[in-house]
Amino acid sequence: MRLASIHLYPVKSLGGVDVVEAQVEPWGLRGDRRWLALNPDGTYLTARTEHRMLSITAAPRADGGLQLTAPDGDTLLVAPPHDGEPAATTMTRLDKVLLAGEQADEWLSSRLGRPLRLGWLDDPRRRSVALDHGGKPGDLLNLSDAGPLLLATTASLRRLNDWIAEGAVERGEELPEPLPMARFRPSVVVDGVGEPFVEDDWKRVRIGAAEFRFTEQCDRCALTLIDTRTFTSGREPIRTLARHRQWDGKTWFAVRLVPVGDPAVIRVGDPVSVD
Repeated sequence: MRLASIHLYPVKSLGGVDVVEAQVEPWGLRGDRRWLALNPDGTYLTARTEHRMLSITAAPRADGGLQLTAPDGDTLLVAPPHDGEPAATTMTRLDKVLLAGEQADEWLSSRLGRPLRLGWLDDPRRRSVALDHGGKPGDLLNLSDAGPLLLATTASLRRLNDWIAEGAVERGEELPEPLPMARFRPSVVVDGVGEPFVEDDWKRVRIGAAEFRFTEQCDRCALTLIDTRTFTSGREPIRTLARHRQWDGKTWFAVRLVPVGDPAVIRVGDPVSVD
């Protein structure tokens, strides 16, 4: 097995970037999910509510800042606001973030047509993985929903796309295009897995020199229904996952991991081994 791709999503629910290597930190990949868009009341905005968020690309910068790129190509560089104004947030297990400032707020608000503020998690050690999501004392977390890393396999995506195609044939519908992995926003994708969904039973994962502990399978939400090209919602993959991968009232695809051991860099092409 090998590491097929690495994906960073610096701003929660914005588009992200593919990279060839990434530093693994205790709370996730460096540059991943450290920012979020806040509504005026302190709630955070996601693409489940505002699909156009996926049309804006966020790329990490070496200083911990961002480059935001709108669909028309307009860009904005944002520095990490170490002395930024604190703002309360409804993010679970986190009381506040630091605001990036008026320029970033105005840029983001104008692109999405609603008043927004851009917030930054200055210290991920202030947030932890919840115990009911497989966390242990000392497990740290960026702004991901429940786990520092999300791992998916190409074998599982192929099987899911086969199931979707089979369902379309049964219903007499035109065969849809295969879903891209981007629908699931994984941190890392593994290729060369013999069977689909064997990752459900992995306990430990080693990617190159980095080690991870399995915490839980990932339950999927309506965000996966949004086409990342047209930003419209359909019925897949939740319809098909509900048929083949539903239990405990939820649908499941990919697994969450927590880094363990010493910090390390992972690279596309690294060998992957599991226990």
